[in-house]
Amino acid sequence: MKALHMVTFILLAVGGLNWLLVAFGWNLVDAIFGAGSTLSMIVYVLVGLSAIYEIVTHKKNCRMCGGSSM
Repeated sequence: MKALHMVTFILLAVGGLNWLLVAFGWNLVDAIFGAGSTLSMIVYVLVGLSAIYEIVTHKKNCRMCGGSSM
C-alpha cells in the first residue's frame, strides 16, 4: 500500500504543478502529450483517480489526521 500511496502522491503533485502552470497560460501535460490526445486524457484520469484515492484514505494514512494524540 505504501507504493500505491507514493504513486498517488506523485500524480497529485504533477497535477497540482500542472494547474499552477495552467494559471500562467501553459499546460505541461498537453505540451508533452498533445492537447486532447489519448495520453493526456490518461494522465488526467490517473490524477483524478489519485485524488479520489487520497481523499478516501487520507485520514488512515496521515500521521496528523489519523486520530492519534499528539
